[in-house]
Amino acid sequence: MDVDKQETMEETILVGDDLMRGPPSPVVPKEIASHVLEGVELCDGILKNLFLCLQINDIEPFCQDEIVLYQQCVAKRDKEIRERLQDSEYKLGVSMPLEEAKERVTQLQSELTLLERRMILANGLQGMEGFRQRWSLHGQLGDTRKRLEALNNGMAKRESPSSPGPVEGTTPAAKKRWFV
Repeated sequence: MDVDKQETMEETILVGDDLMRGPPSPVVPKEIASHVLEGVELCDGILKNLFLCLQINDIEPFCQDEIVLYQQCVAKRDKEIRERLQDSEYKLGVSMPLEEAKERVTQLQSELTLLERRMILANGLQGMEGFRQRWSLHGQLGDTRKRLEALNNGMAKRESPSSPGPVEGTTPAAKKRWFV
């Protein structure tokens, strides 16, 4: 077997910018953060190891394992958080009082409008800073649209407003607190 006749395989060296592939991490609203983030691996230990490796070695090619581990952990974490965010909005749509749910829809729609306006402004920025802002805003827009869709689906799922009220002679259930 002649070594010169074998095809060579290019080695890919990951750098910090490779962590910006795919959508950015979702932004979790503080009013539902405790429910959404409960039990989720936040990847902080792996990130700490990555920073330590970069501090010791000073360049990225010597930290390939840490970069790959962090990429995998973040992808899994972000997927889980996105699913939980949508599930949480859906449950709010089903169980929140109708007026509060409508207010939440209005809030998410205004948040979408603001993000769309910021995206238009970010389109005028050049270079890496413009790319980073558009990348981040694009991810936030997608996440907010999916949250709004989940909330609307939950509201559509709820029982019709003409359903019978509480039976006479029974006490109404205690009023729920919707946000912590």
